[in-house]
Amino acid sequence: MLTSLSVDDFLDEIASHSPAPGGGSVSALAAALGAALTSMVCRLTIGKKKYADVQSEMEKALMQSEKLRAQFKAIIDEDTAAYNKVMAAYGLPKDTEDQKSKRTAEIQEAMKTATLVPLKLMELCGVAMKLVKIVAEQGNQSAVSDAGVAMLMLQAGCEGAAMNVKINLGLLTDSGFVAKIKILMEQQRISLDAHTSDIMTYVNRQFASL
Repeated sequence: MLTSLSVDDFLDEIASHSPAPGGGSVSALAAALGAALTSMVCRLTIGKKKYADVQSEMEKALMQSEKLRAQFKAIIDEDTAAYNKVMAAYGLPKDTEDQKSKRTAEIQEAMKTATLVPLKLMELCGVAMKLVKIVAEQGNQSAVSDAGVAMLMLQAGCEGAAMNVKINLGLLTDSGFVAKIKILMEQQRISLDAHTSDIMTYVNRQFASL
């Protein structure tokens, strides 16, 4: 499993000649880092007298961000596994018409799975970004820059996932599936962009006097 590797070994895997792990797993890692930073800001807020009135909110946000961190972490390996299934389908025999037909069907099915994985990542990034907005505005203001970095990591994770969705859609022949995924993807991007803009405005406002 990729998530059991050291940082150095993980980077070596990414830098190798193998196409997987690639952008999909890196996007999931970026999102996991964003969730981890969100948890950190929560923990830097909980127990502080100055923020006693938001402790309950921070505790709730912490539970959610830790759950999301685990989900993002799982997608790091899930994305690579989905890609490997696509490659396995391409490796099926194609000597006869039946084999060709089966191979094509297997490729298309594997491609759909490989598309749904980054789409799920996009959806989870949207959920996580809502938490970042909460902790940025209500959490320990000494860590507001960390909340800002959490936002950037989630934004990167979502945009990277969107790229993977798009490249996969270009290889699918099920027009109904493609149209549905395009709508869902755009909805996720619009929602996430709105929260990102709000967070960026808030964080930058804290540095206005510098």
